Amino acid sequence: MKISVKQVSEVRGEFFDAVVVFSFEGKKVRRVFDNSLTKIVSEIVEREKFSSKFGELLVVYKYKLPRSLRFNKIVILGAGKEEKFDSEALRKLGSVISKNAEKYNYSSVVVTDGWALKKLDYSLAFRALVEGLILGTYKFDRFMSKKEEDGKKVELREAVILRRGGSVGFEEVVDKVKVVAESVFLARDLQNLPSNVATPSYIANIAKEECEKVGVRVKVIGRDEAESMGMNLFLAVARGSEEEPKFVVMEYEGGGDKWYGILGKGITFDTGGISLKPSEKMEEMKFDMSGAACIIATIIAIAKLKLKVNVVGITPLTENMPGGRATKPGDIVRGMGGIYVEIVNTDAEGRLILADALEYVKRYKPEFVIDVATLTGACMVALGYEAAGLMGNDDQLKRIIKSSSERTFERVWELPLWDEYEEYIKSNFADVKNVGNRYGGAITAAMFLKKFVDYKWAHLDIAGTAFSDKEKYYISKGGTGFGVRLLLDIFENLEK
Repeated sequence: MKISVKQVSEVRGEFFDAVVVFSFEGKKVRRVFDNSLTKIVSEIVEREKFSSKFGELLVVYKYKLPRSLRFNKIVILGAGKEEKFDSEALRKLGSVISKNAEKYNYSSVVVTDGWALKKLDYSLAFRALVEGLILGTYKFDRFMSKKEEDGKKVELREAVILRRGGSVGFEEVVDKVKVVAESVFLARDLQNLPSNVATPSYIANIAKEECEKVGVRVKVIGRDEAESMGMNLFLAVARGSEEEPKFVVMEYEGGGDKWYGILGKGITFDTGGISLKPSEKMEEMKFDMSGAACIIATIIAIAKLKLKVNVVGITPLTENMPGGRATKPGDIVRGMGGIYVEIVNTDAEGRLILADALEYVKRYKPEFVIDVATLTGACMVALGYEAAGLMGNDDQLKRIIKSSSERTFERVWELPLWDEYEEYIKSNFADVKNVGNRYGGAITAAMFLKKFVDYKWAHLDIAGTAFSDKEKYYISKGGTGFGVRLLLDIFENLEK
């Protein structure tokens, strides 16, 4: 999609399929484009008794417009209550504009600036609008045998956003958002692929291919090398699968001598192993590699944006299957760092593969490490689908993550990681066991991970946010790409 920013004088006389106008509940229509269009829109809103509720559309065709205004239709977009309007609202409304292009047959629009309320941070709000416009275009139709020919598709191909003078580096923001959105789409594509396609080898190959295009060094560690390195927890999960496990290390050097680590859980399909899951909705377990998808997409975007940081991304990739050689409940395995783990439940496998990743990253002496994982159903019980669980051992790092969460609206909520929870995962036979009792499951999973770190570390449990079973504005059904925008915002702001 072509997105540009112009003043009113620059678009007069140009033809567009539609002009988009924002209308707030109980408020007069703000000045849009010019006085003549403002008057026309005000009359339409009053005559049609348009409620202006958030996300509602009123589309008026072939309305008599002044000659200077060359639009086929007027799209009046309900912006809801002005006091509740924020950057996230604008992100959602941007997606409403792009998602409705086919329904209302417009491929080019002028977006008027009635959204630019004084209370908003203009730069942040503008970025949110652009994000919504682009993220709302995502589709995954690779396995649809009947597809509409590209030439016949009606989709938003051009959007001009009006401004009233001044500049906040609009073009640079648009370019950045396009990179971010492409990376979110890559993460979503990897998530949405079925597990018979997105095997550990397939994802490792995609990571290597895409990373090397942007100058990111990639090392793929296979079963034999992992065994020689003592990655026994990672391999314990892989034992039941015919698919070869892959431990992917991606290094981006953008400058300086500090390294940061980002880790992603990459279970390409999770049956639970011997501790077999119920069959209902097991097909959703293809999304258990969402953390890995997030990390792969993030490090590619970091490279494309040429951020001045050094980041290593690590994604252990394997299936968790109940084969004849599969790890059994009660087995004890020595991890890469020498910690013995009693595997009480083979369906608590994500923390096992991450444990070896958390050990591996120590060689970089990282300033901090963030891991991202669809780790526990318990986190979904606690927070639903609205936020990721945040836990960690450093208050400053958690504050950084929370600040980025507020800007991106990839929401996180902190759960405690008090010493008392360590009692829950004490083993009678080994240093630690991989599950506690039925209570505080998201916390005890993080407490397990904490055993393997000696640096500043934070854990994001994205079990509830990684995929969606319904359309939610700029989030489509399926993989959400959650975490990509959040992590990128963290590293963008480290430069400042």
